[in-house]
Amino acid sequence: MSASGLRSTLPPLSAEEERHSRALAAHMRAELLSAGGWLSFERFMELALYTPGLGYYSAGSAKIGPGGDFVTAPEVSALFGRCLARQCAEILEHTGGEILELGAGTGRMAAELLGALAALGVTLERYAILEVSADLAERQRRRLAGLPQALRERVVWLERLPETPLEGVIIANEVADALPCRRFRWHEGKLRELGVALAGQGAAGEEAIAFREQPAAPDAALARECERLLAPLGETLPDGYASEVSLRLGPWIASLGECLGRGVLLLADYGLPRRHYYHPERAGGTLRCHFKQRAHDDPYINLGVQDITAWVDFTRVAEAAAAADLTVGGFATQAAFLLAAGLEELVAQAADAAERARLAGEARRLIMPEEMGEAFKFMALTRGYDAPLSGFGLQDLSRLL
Repeated sequence: MSASGLRSTLPPLSAEEERHSRALAAHMRAELLSAGGWLSFERFMELALYTPGLGYYSAGSAKIGPGGDFVTAPEVSALFGRCLARQCAEILEHTGGEILELGAGTGRMAAELLGALAALGVTLERYAILEVSADLAERQRRRLAGLPQALRERVVWLERLPETPLEGVIIANEVADALPCRRFRWHEGKLRELGVALAGQGAAGEEAIAFREQPAAPDAALARECERLLAPLGETLPDGYASEVSLRLGPWIASLGECLGRGVLLLADYGLPRRHYYHPERAGGTLRCHFKQRAHDDPYINLGVQDITAWVDFTRVAEAAAAADLTVGGFATQAAFLLAAGLEELVAQAADAAERARLAGEARRLIMPEEMGEAFKFMALTRGYDAPLSGFGLQDLSRLL
């Protein structure tokens, strides 16, 4: 489908969204031209999401929830946060300390975790939030302001990862998928990097600024990494096969490892083990964009007002963990993790039949394979923690990594 055809199936931009998108496009065009007319997709995605004041996560807009562009598991149901609280309580019983949440969205999961942990008798030293979006941080403050004072005063917002290693739990729910990634294509027996060039200049009186995919020879780093990833798979890739590789995932895990003294890093995201991620039949990759509850695959439209994501290669996460002296403590589907953490029990505890029916419907969305249950995975990375992790008691897919 052409970009114009795709636009016709998506909600139109408001006048403010159009102004915002054009401003970001002009900024991106200036950098692209100064770089010689070509940018890696990694840099394009970084600009689209994180340009100060203009990028999707750096500017004000309703991103998450029914009125935003996508819905995360904590927004689907409070059951997600309550199940996660049970796992956190088990960890904190052994480590004490605090919770650090990366990218706390609307603050709903933080509120659910704090309330559920208090009900379980767990007292946190603090609940820290590291949020790159000023708009979302403000939404979090408004939501958490409604907590009881004893819980509210535990919450702090950080501008960077803590320098002193913490004890407790680090939570990253749907964070890794937003790390800028490189893209590549296998064409006529050769590897090509998929970068970005101008499709329209957007000068006065001309068409709006537009961008397009532009193949180029891969640099040495990407060529080496693709050889390392694809050669062991023992598969012949079909001509035109395209996918992504997140070279930033390793350094990101390393940085989280540096600030975890003792405890568990819990990752929740959509993704796959490498052999499944780079399967020959997954010939179009996993890149997805989200705009007003519609998912599509064109990152070159709606700049600054739509999310751009790629699924997580959990084998890469495991490799990065080993390099950072972290241990994979468990790997499971979201469905298996939530069921092991007591999802059915929480539904059964509903006050009446009406609430039980509502919670059962929410639970189905969290765990059914055609919804969030299979595509989303949980992974635990541990340091100095040898106790069981109940969330992985029903299933551990670590052997597939």
